[in-house]
Amino acid sequence: MGQKIFRRVVRFLLPILFRLLIRWEVSGRENLPKGGPLLVVFNHLAHLDGPLLLASLPWLLEGIALSDLGLVPVTGQLLRMYGVIWVHRDEYDRELLRRALAVLAAGGVLALAPESRMSVTGALERARTGAAYLALKSGAPVLPIALTGTEKIYGAWRRWQRPRVTVTIGQAFQLPPVELKGAGRHEALRQAADEIMLHIARLLPPEYRGVYAALV
Repeated sequence: MGQKIFRRVVRFLLPILFRLLIRWEVSGRENLPKGGPLLVVFNHLAHLDGPLLLASLPWLLEGIALSDLGLVPVTGQLLRMYGVIWVHRDEYDRELLRRALAVLAAGGVLALAPESRMSVTGALERARTGAAYLALKSGAPVLPIALTGTEKIYGAWRRWQRPRVTVTIGQAFQLPPVELKGAGRHEALRQAADEIMLHIARLLPPEYRGVYAALV
């Protein structure tokens, strides 16, 4: 099966499965842009966040996945068949950035978590600067999405329950251009990364806002 066909099959099946297994609510669909280039950013709570986004949005998303997942039986094979962009833990290497920028340059929709990992607390952690760099370098609009309840899915399933999961889609926005060279580069990226996280935080209930709670 070719990658494009596999993606379409997955995109078709996921909504059916989620409707059976969880109480799934999506709000803010009126905020969806017509298409790419677009950078979709979200708070990362669980392994099912990516599939849930794919089921909730109208596009065949390009995604970034931790290379460690490639070693997990079944999961790794499915991710390879889907064609994710791999990232090594705590790294944004040049090849990843090149491929991600190529997706956006071609008018694609790329989804990634600015925190670059699943939250260990269930609330927002400080973002890394990779998402901000991609948004600024490409000029692509940023679409913030807030997830709640995905961190409780596996526990609920073990108790034969259908957990409530919400997907809240915010309004797309553009980061103001900044100079990506010179001494002020890191601070400019840091501020842009925090701005992205604030857009996500505003969509979340207070208990999920974490380190950004006082800024909302």
